[in-house]
Amino acid sequence: MRDKALLTDLYQLTMINGYLEHDTANTEVVFDLFFRKQPGGEDFAIVAGLEQAVEYLQNLSFSESDIKYLKSLNLFGDKFFNAAENFKFTGDVYAMREGEIVFPQEPILIIKAPLYQAQLIETALLTIINHQTLIATKAYKVTQETGGAVSEFGLRRAQGPDAGVYGARASIIGGCTSTSNVLAGKLFDVPVSGTHSHSWVLSFSSELEAFESFAKLYPSKCVLLVDTYDTLRSGVPNAIKVFKKLREKGYEPIGIRLDSGDLAYLSKQARKMLDEAGFPNAKIVASNDIDENIIASLNAQGAKIDLWGVGTKLITSYDNPSLGGVYKLSAIEDENNNLIPKMKLSDTQEKTTNPGFKTTYRLYDKDGMAVADLIALREEKFDTTKPLTIFHPVETWKRMTLEEYSMRDLMVKVFEKGKLIYKLPKIDEIVSYSKEKNKEIWSEYTRRLNPHIYKVDLSTKLYNLKQKLLNEK
Repeated sequence: MRDKALLTDLYQLTMINGYLEHDTANTEVVFDLFFRKQPGGEDFAIVAGLEQAVEYLQNLSFSESDIKYLKSLNLFGDKFFNAAENFKFTGDVYAMREGEIVFPQEPILIIKAPLYQAQLIETALLTIINHQTLIATKAYKVTQETGGAVSEFGLRRAQGPDAGVYGARASIIGGCTSTSNVLAGKLFDVPVSGTHSHSWVLSFSSELEAFESFAKLYPSKCVLLVDTYDTLRSGVPNAIKVFKKLREKGYEPIGIRLDSGDLAYLSKQARKMLDEAGFPNAKIVASNDIDENIIASLNAQGAKIDLWGVGTKLITSYDNPSLGGVYKLSAIEDENNNLIPKMKLSDTQEKTTNPGFKTTYRLYDKDGMAVADLIALREEKFDTTKPLTIFHPVETWKRMTLEEYSMRDLMVKVFEKGKLIYKLPKIDEIVSYSKEKNKEIWSEYTRRLNPHIYKVDLSTKLYNLKQKLLNEK
């Protein structure tokens, strides 16, 4: 990952300059990175981007050219440049694992570090986690409608190369089985896939000649794009002719791809034609501005589509282009090295933060299914042999007592005093972990339309602390 010390907002640097001038820069603080539920926004998310956040923190330093540029701004003092020249992240980081389902208000990352360090890294961590978590969540929603079998096709429509590359990575975490992005395939060791374009067909004197030439090049991986001229009158019939020749040579075709028109009607007709020609195992791939809503509609119409290529609306998270993650101070050390809880107040309940140094537990019933999440202070201990009563953090009369239950801490320690202590999993391990853990969440909470509200409560101790701080204001 290229040097990113200046991948920040200017006010982060001016604040750091201020902290240094006031001798508060090394005060230990705690920040939480989380997202809020917004109108039309996400009810849940799939965590992604931790690996890139780790790379950022490990390699964070100011180069000579960075220092030269910052000096040209005439905004900073000698203490600032001394700190910048010797900068190294020395804090602790706790994080949810990539692939985990997370709900609004739950910390995805918790940073415990000297104030000037925690301040510097805010913007970069937000852009890394916000983007990949957003795209992984969109991919999860798309693949939930298909049962998998989705290839990410979005590089050409992504908002720049980095968005395309890291969006492809996040898509795999969210459930896509492959990407068209070759660089992402190399960087992250994920499957790549693709067929050919309309220009391939148009470059030959006939559609049949184009298909024959492609099949000759890739006899064992032959997928033909059949909608350049007329899908049902020429495209599918010509594909069948080529498939028969392939079979005579001992090869079986993969299938055809539809990229325009009425995908429900065309796929049903194409399926009938392929079956009648003796190719019941030939797959039908569909693309063309697809998302989970279109997939659900096509499935409801009985479309015969086996594989999906999803591009623009996945790589841009077209219907909700921002996760809305935030980074808020939750505790600060006093002169006696005691962590003093802090919280941001707001007229809006969702924007009033949760104070203190925290973690999040997932609570399970006796059958191993998640029933609620509990945000608690990190020092709290729970005895699962005793009943636990949880309650809504606002509508406190809504209560539930758990008798037979278990708890899982959703956060792992990633950095300790600036040293990486967490073994980053490979992407296939992340995918397997995500599938395993997401089975523990009832589908009613993650369904496309009108999802049931998942319970995210505060421990009694955290709730009382929050009320105390509210009453003191």
